Amino acid sequence: MSVLVNKNSKIVVQGFTGNEGTFHATQMIEYGTNVIGGVTPGKGGTTHLDKPVFNTVAEAVQKAGANVSIIFVPPPFAADAIMEAAEAGIGLIVCITEGIPTKDMITVKDYLKGFNTRLVGPNCPGVITPGEAKVGIMPGFVFKQGKIGIVSKSGTLTYEAADQVVKAGLGVSTAIGIGGDPIIGTTTLEAVQLFMDDPDTDGIIMIGEIGGSLEAEAARWIKDNNRKPVVGFIAGQTAPAGRRMGHAGAIVGGADDTAAAKMKIMRECGITVVDSPAVIGQTMAQVMGKVPA
Repeated sequence: MSVLVNKNSKIVVQGFTGNEGTFHATQMIEYGTNVIGGVTPGKGGTTHLDKPVFNTVAEAVQKAGANVSIIFVPPPFAADAIMEAAEAGIGLIVCITEGIPTKDMITVKDYLKGFNTRLVGPNCPGVITPGEAKVGIMPGFVFKQGKIGIVSKSGTLTYEAADQVVKAGLGVSTAIGIGGDPIIGTTTLEAVQLFMDDPDTDGIIMIGEIGGSLEAEAARWIKDNNRKPVVGFIAGQTAPAGRRMGHAGAIVGGADDTAAAKMKIMRECGITVVDSPAVIGQTMAQVMGKVPA
């Protein structure tokens, strides 16, 4: 069991023939992901990486049954690519592109309300169900199959958490990198809900960062609905107020979105919070009862 993607997902790559699309599509195919082809307007009817190229996402859906899209389209055109995928009937859209203007994402967020689709990202590492499908840019070898779900704003901390989980004798059901922009598709809460409802996810790691209220919203929902152990970490504990740290969404605007404030809320809501990312894996193993506390 997994959430969002699995071996049966049919992935189309938007921006397929560009440098980024080519590189990461190659990695995805080598991992065993079911990439059915890609989209590059004007190059339809050709092949790339031994896969068909389509002019539109709608054509990829019609001719190859695509139901998941991953986007490597440059920032000025990425919003249109997301909306095209939604209009074509794609159920899951994973947008890797970094630097999409905020005003474009406001338009996208509103547009997607009219479609039965889920967006992950933008500015994210993607989604991986180990051994089944890698729809993103993460190093696949780090992830091994297991029963721990990971949701994270940070790409590198996603990989770190996965590596620690594996070394602790556990494994990963699915990892979702939600992205660190101010406006994203799938929120921390929505990802946590997916894992809570997944019968083959036994524990959840929730990695956040300064700025915004996503972690607090998820924590309060967990307090009222928790059925599984949750380990949390917040990056940016030493960040000065008012300064953006790495991600566009990682900026402290007030007392409630500092790392300390978020960690306090999470602890009050029953989440096991760690002060350092170096102990995420061993702490997860402890709360799962796999090693002595």
